[in-house]
Amino acid sequence: MPYPAVQALLTDIGTEELGHLEMIAAIVHQLTRNLTDDQIQNNPAFAAYFVDHTGGIYPTAASGFPWTAASIGVKGDPICDLTEDLAADGTTL
Repeated sequence: MPYPAVQALLTDIGTEELGHLEMIAAIVHQLTRNLTDDQIQNNPAFAAYFVDHTGGIYPTAASGFPWTAASIGVKGDPICDLTEDLAADGTTL
């Protein structure tokens, strides 16, 4: 980051986003920790996921494609990049 004044802001944003991922992972763990074999096999969508990832969190898009960093729009301008991040989160009006 070429602008030292923005480093703390970006660190705070990154920490906040990791906190969101931790909360989602805890929810998924609580929902899947006591599943029986029958419950897993009777849900075809989850059965295929479970074979590859067990109960772990594997980030995918709503369409099912794995998440990659290629989906991040980065221009090199901190204001533009933060605006893109906010738009991707759906937090802008």
